[in-house]
Amino acid sequence: MPRAKNNVASRERRRKVLKMARGYWGSRSNVYTIAKNHVEKGLTHAYRDRKLKKREFRSLWIVRINAAARENGTTYSRLIDALNKKGVDINRKVLASMAVENPKAFTDVVNFVMN
Repeated sequence: MPRAKNNVASRERRRKVLKMARGYWGSRSNVYTIAKNHVEKGLTHAYRDRKLKKREFRSLWIVRINAAARENGTTYSRLIDALNKKGVDINRKVLASMAVENPKAFTDVVNFVMN
């Protein structure tokens, strides 16, 4: 087997992985071969969950809008349909925060689009 050279680069590579593994439990944080696997798995989960986060927040906004809409005598789907027909361009994130933080303004929006 040929002699491995370039210690500087390989040491830096290992140091980078161990730095990312800081805070992991047991040998996951200080044994390179184990840390490498868990860092890679963690990065995979991070990539996947950045996509999932968007889905989860959208569904949370929809639940909040539906609850507030029902308090005002309508449903989520009827409200969204009325908003689209009236040409009101408010996204779900803004509607949900309005429903939680300022229910009176939300009621005004509902009354405007439903009448």
